[in-house]
Parts: sequence; structure tokens; C-alpha cells
Amino acid sequence: MTTTRRIQCKWEGHAITLQVDEDGSGSSLVLLPALSSISTRAEMRPLLELLTRAFHVTAVDWPGFGDLPRPRANWTPDTLSTFLNWFLNEISPRTHAVIAAGHAATYALYQAVNRPNTIGRLVLIAPTWRGPLPTMMGAYRPWFARARKTVDLPMIGQLLYRLNVSRFVVAKMAREHVYSDPNWLSGDSLRSKLAVTRCQGARHASVRFVTGGFDLVASREAFLDLVRRANIPTLVIFGDETPPKSRAEMEALAQLTSVTIRRLPRGKLAIHEEFPDLVASSIESFLASRSEHVCLVRSRICREARSTIT
Repeated sequence: MTTTRRIQCKWEGHAITLQVDEDGSGSSLVLLPALSSISTRAEMRPLLELLTRAFHVTAVDWPGFGDLPRPRANWTPDTLSTFLNWFLNEISPRTHAVIAAGHAATYALYQAVNRPNTIGRLVLIAPTWRGPLPTMMGAYRPWFARARKTVDLPMIGQLLYRLNVSRFVVAKMAREHVYSDPNWLSGDSLRSKLAVTRCQGARHASVRFVTGGFDLVASREAFLDLVRRANIPTLVIFGDETPPKSRAEMEALAQLTSVTIRRLPRGKLAIHEEFPDLVASSIESFLASRSEHVCLVRSRICREARSTIT
């Protein structure tokens, strides 16, 4: 049975309460949700329930996101990187693999590069490295920083934010970029996503994601270099209906020797939420094949050692 508990981390004088879902037994998997305005660990729940067939699975909300009230803070990439390192060392120290969706992929890669041995294998689901506005405009603009400061303001900021996460805008973005089925986000699903955007303090992290304030790298080359330097077995999963600009970045990963690409026939940016069965099957196959490889290598080493002794 999946259990939910609360954890507290501290950042620049703020005590931040986050929620964690856990279930299953066996080797440990950590699920990291995307960093969008409507993302929480709940988007990973279908995947969590499927993967508990063979693993102990943990899903956690990011600081500044989730479905709890959040403090007003100048959320930065350092906030999220520091949190992930703390979580993998203090809360889930026996991590077998990390499964990261969307923008969380870059943070998982950064962790693998800068804190070796905390991540054994990586699964990147529809990975992105650049926020929506820089992606749409093809570059960063000086007014992105001004937009963040404006949305942080008490009254006008709240108004501007609510206009950009209205029912119409959220539903439109979901149809165009996030879900294959244009009617997937409706009814109770849409209401629950809108509730996330209306949590106290939600706008501060949301505007930073949208304007590229959480981008750890500034180019495709830098993103590919991050994957090269991570140098661990990595599975990349994305759907055939992924928006063209995002899909081009994902397909570029195919040139790297440490990366296995799995392109599924359906799915956009939330493929793990809409098609969890297909995604879970790909993950299980990847982890099983890698485990078998490790066992074969260990067996060969043991045989050679015995041969040397005799």
C-alpha cells in the first residue's frame, strides 16, 4: 500500500514541507516529477504503482512545487540541486536508479556528474533542459528576469500569474504540448491540476520555470556534455507525438554511447502520466537487462578468480 509522509528541508531560513509517496520492496527507485506549473509527485503515482511490482519506489515533490503552501523565496537552480543531493543522501540513501521527468532530467544528470555514486542508473522521461518561454522564442530575453520580479509582487504579480494559469490557458497548453488525448485533462483531472496552481506561493517557482530561471544549462551542446560526463547507463523515453522542438533535443541524445533511446508510438511531454503501462514496461526491461549484464560480469570475474587460484 502506498504511504504518504511529510519531510522538512531548510533553505535560506525557510523550513520547507514536502510530501513523499512510498511503496514496494526491493531495489530503490526515486521518481522525480517535472517542474511545470501543474506538476506534483501525483503525476508519478500511476508509474509508482506499476513499478512496485519489483522495486521500492519513492516519489517526492520539488521545493517550490507540489500541492502544499510554499514560502515566497527566490527559488534558484542551486535550491533544487542542493535539495536533490540532500534527499538522495539523507532521505533515500540506497538509490538504485533515478527516474526523472521533463526538466527534472537536467537536475538528475547534474547530480550524477557532481556527486558520483549517488545515482547508479538514470531514466529520463521526455527530458528537457530549457524552459517553455526560451524554447518558444529560441533564446533568452532580458525581460524574462523582469517578469519574474513582477510576478513576485503581492497584487499585480498574483493577477498576472492567475491569467497565465487560467482554466483556458492550462487546458490549451495541455492539448497542444502535454497530452496526446485532447480530452485527457478534463473534469476532475483538470480541477486537480488547477488546484495545484492556486496553492499559496505557487507562482514564485512557476514563473521561474516558465521563463528559464531553472535552466541549469544554456545550450544543447552543454546538455549533451552533461550526459557524457554523467557516463552512467541512461534510458531516454519519449513519445512519437512530442512537440517538434522538444523532440529534436531528445533525439540528439541518440548519438551518445551511454544512452538507450526508447521512442513510444504515442505520447507527448506527460507520456508517463498518460501511458504509464508503456513507460513502466520500458523501464523494467532496461533495469532488468542492466542487472543481467552486471550479474554476467560478476560471474565471469568469479570464474577467472577461481581459475587463477587453482
